[in-house]
Amino acid sequence: MQVRTRMTRMTFALGVLAFGGVALAVPANAQQDGLKIYISADMEGVTGAVTGDQLSPDGFEYQRFRQFLTDEVNAAIEGAREAGATEILVSDSHGNGENLLIEQLPEEVQVVRSWPRPLGMMQGIDATFDGVIFIGYHSSTSNPDGIRAHTTSSARLSAVRLNGVEMTEGSFCAAIAGHFNVPVIMVSGDDAAVTEVQAVVGDVEGAIVKWAYSFHSARTLHPSAGQELIRERARAAVGRLADGDFSPYTPDAPLRFEVTFKHYRPTQLLAYLPQIERIDSHTVRYVGDDMVDVSTFYTFMMSYDSNLQP
Repeated sequence: MQVRTRMTRMTFALGVLAFGGVALAVPANAQQDGLKIYISADMEGVTGAVTGDQLSPDGFEYQRFRQFLTDEVNAAIEGAREAGATEILVSDSHGNGENLLIEQLPEEVQVVRSWPRPLGMMQGIDATFDGVIFIGYHSSTSNPDGIRAHTTSSARLSAVRLNGVEMTEGSFCAAIAGHFNVPVIMVSGDDAAVTEVQAVVGDVEGAIVKWAYSFHSARTLHPSAGQELIRERARAAVGRLADGDFSPYTPDAPLRFEVTFKHYRPTQLLAYLPQIERIDSHTVRYVGDDMVDVSTFYTFMMSYDSNLQP
């Protein structure tokens, strides 16, 4: 398994010990340098969240669940720090991108907010990071299981594929991180979401905080128990970095990116663009050089509106 130089972080200085007139080289105290962690936070996978009542500003439980989301992100930060993380960037990646109660995050933590942004849920990731944590993630639009299962838009899309592989938001974001040679190390959410990300990305730490019964029903942990589980898994994930346990998810280029819409008019219009191939009535294909290219196109495709202001 390939191990990134920054991941190892174990530096052994040599001390010189004079004994019997002989100079001996011995290892000084091993020290792990500070690790840099990226946290992408969604909301459907937060402990206890099951319907739109918790997930949008007009929902009667939204303000409470903003607090729970913030608490889960803070739990991940605490666990990562306990294992050696010293620099953390958080991406507010749900809905309007303005969900986290940012004044409750540690002062030194920076936050990416609102839209549009070329790398979407992974805006701000680069090659200086050591690992990525997903908080509050959900399963994909093509998964028959999972709470609020969708990919990017439950109203507009019915499938997203990369090189023929069905994508969750988690695996798509993992591919963006992989472009920068950064591995995903942990995911939290319901059982379907965690299993689906692990099946594509690999043996990442998983914090299952609820178990899906249906699209809008689950058996769930208490919020405090969910936060403690997330703290434990984040600590374990960052601790495993030094052992080189994780590999970046890097689909082979060129990247065949296919999106299936629930309606056919978007594919008709997108096919007017010379870079787009309409491969059936509801599906278009874009071939990108790398994940930055694919993500930028995806952002444009899902965000553009000629009535946008200002």
